[in-house]
Amino acid sequence: MLTNKKKDFWIAMAFLAVPLILFTFFVVFPVFKAAFYGLFKWNGYGPLTGPNAGRKTEFVGLANFKEILTDPIFWKSFGHNVKIIILSVVIELPIALVLALLISTKTKRNVALRTIFFIPYVVSEVIAGTVWQFIYSPQYGIATSFLSVFFKEGTDFAFLGNPETVFPAIFVVIIWKYFGLYMILYIAGLQGIPNEIREAAAIDGASPWQLNTRIIIPLLLPTIVVTLFFCIIGSLQTFDIIWAMGKGDPVNASETMVTYLYKFGFRRTQMGFGSAIAIVIFLFCVTFNTVYQKLIKK
Repeated sequence: MLTNKKKDFWIAMAFLAVPLILFTFFVVFPVFKAAFYGLFKWNGYGPLTGPNAGRKTEFVGLANFKEILTDPIFWKSFGHNVKIIILSVVIELPIALVLALLISTKTKRNVALRTIFFIPYVVSEVIAGTVWQFIYSPQYGIATSFLSVFFKEGTDFAFLGNPETVFPAIFVVIIWKYFGLYMILYIAGLQGIPNEIREAAAIDGASPWQLNTRIIIPLLLPTIVVTLFFCIIGSLQTFDIIWAMGKGDPVNASETMVTYLYKFGFRRTQMGFGSAIAIVIFLFCVTFNTVYQKLIKK
């Protein structure tokens, strides 16, 4: 006879069996496969090893990883990812939090505003990037027409063609695209805070500023922790919008680690080198996740 604990264990394993198999097949196995590919100089055509392997296939060991870590363009792309993380944490999340505090109550106006703010997140990244390319167009873009009212004729408004303006221009799109998601998460967290707490604070004479900064936001901390994690991991994997708005150019001015991977792995058919880049990005994400979880537990 199975004890209750053993029975619960096997029931849990039965429910987890299919997800574990899928996770192993679609996540664990590809990671080890990519690590194996990263040890070769391989163009992706034909078998990697064996008697029929292509003539351009060569075992290079850790040479691919060494080349990545000594490539200034890779570190430049890593720096752009770090900038996206910092700016997202400093600008995007506070905007989402403030808006959530302002429109958290259930009124017709607030529900309409939530829908409007959340719509950009639903739009595909590629579509969003393409639309904003037209907005930033030097010839007929809305942004160009608006700024030409305040600046003299002949001013350069090639936002996506200027190395100094392309990154800020793309980051504006990133904020527009994703702040609605974090706002909705904050609203969900705010709705989980009992109204009795707000009423008690009002009776004690707390001002709206004191209520939000000393009571509501501290109670919202678990949600803030989750959104911070999503924001940072998402910033490390930024690709679609940047690729749709210029492929990391001009002169790598908006390059990120994933666009760097795509260029080498698929456009230049250096699958071994591209696989090594994927493993480096994976290690960055795992390292951050491990450190973050330890800090959160403390």
